[in-house]
Amino acid sequence: MKNLFYFNLFVILISLQLSQAQNKTKVIPMNASNWHIPKGTSSFETFDNRETLLLNGKAFLKNNEFSNGTIEVDVYANNKRSFAGIIFRKQQNTMEEVYMRLHKSNQADALQYSPTYNEELTWQLYKEYQANVNFKTKGWNTLRIEINGKNATIFVNDEKVLTIDNLRTTHNKGEIGLFALFNNRFSNFRFTNKDVINQNKTNTQNNIKPNIISQWNITKGFPVVEEKLNFSSFLKEKYTTVLTEKSGLLPLSKFIKKPSAGNFEKNTEVYAVASTNIESNSNKTILFSFDYSDKIIVYLNGTAIFKGNNAFRSKGIQYQGHIDINTNKLYLNLKKGTNTLHCVIIDKANGWGLIGKFE
Repeated sequence: MKNLFYFNLFVILISLQLSQAQNKTKVIPMNASNWHIPKGTSSFETFDNRETLLLNGKAFLKNNEFSNGTIEVDVYANNKRSFAGIIFRKQQNTMEEVYMRLHKSNQADALQYSPTYNEELTWQLYKEYQANVNFKTKGWNTLRIEINGKNATIFVNDEKVLTIDNLRTTHNKGEIGLFALFNNRFSNFRFTNKDVINQNKTNTQNNIKPNIISQWNITKGFPVVEEKLNFSSFLKEKYTTVLTEKSGLLPLSKFIKKPSAGNFEKNTEVYAVASTNIESNSNKTILFSFDYSDKIIVYLNGTAIFKGNNAFRSKGIQYQGHIDINTNKLYLNLKKGTNTLHCVIIDKANGWGLIGKFE
């Protein structure tokens, strides 16, 4: 009996030690030995009595994987156009990103969440995941992300600013790191690993409204060459069937690696074709509500019936090009039998997507 008591006590002590180790915060010094910088420019410097990293690009922590817990970093105030954020659960070129747009202080899109698929940010597709934040104009702003399974909560200077209810990549662990565009200065990077708490599994295909198009047949991506943008060439391509998100959103970069990617507006334009069949028991007209990013050509039964341009800044300097399923409406004149809708989606950067429903 005595031996059993000591054995149970030993198990309890070991469990406590493991729990404490799991919840211990790791502070990562800003020096070259801790960070891998695959792309961009960087400089490790002492600034404001701190070790700092001045970064334009991406930096990843060496020899560490992260799943759930808290990631924090301090970013020096900057009123010039710039982006500064945290990357987590990176596997190959797909990852989750949250970043501050420091020049957008006190504006609706001052902070954004964007899944990155195959090196491509997708913020235009997720208007619901941005927040108005008032950044400090002097000193350091602290960005903190608390990640629990498929959910994340974002804090800036200890104030909760955004809740993400469904992290979009399928990754549950991966590398962690930093992202900056147009130079930002980082300091005091730290993270804490924690176990998932009360996480309910969700299926993105559950409860999709019946009129939402939840499945498309898509081609691979091609560079835009005007003479190849014709219907006869689309019929020759191989198509793969993919499912949309619950909303009906088809994030094309999730399924297709662009021939030109990762360079924002410096990318060359690419296109892919998404098609779906519509069965009709008579000649009739239905309404197609849809949106897209960046550009589109819509064909019904081989005839072009719509062309549009929804690209970033295409309709003014402040135009964002966000997607909304109710933005565009087309009446489709269906014949009896099988009808085929082809959507040619052209993109350069910031989100390559399609969403639609029949009414």
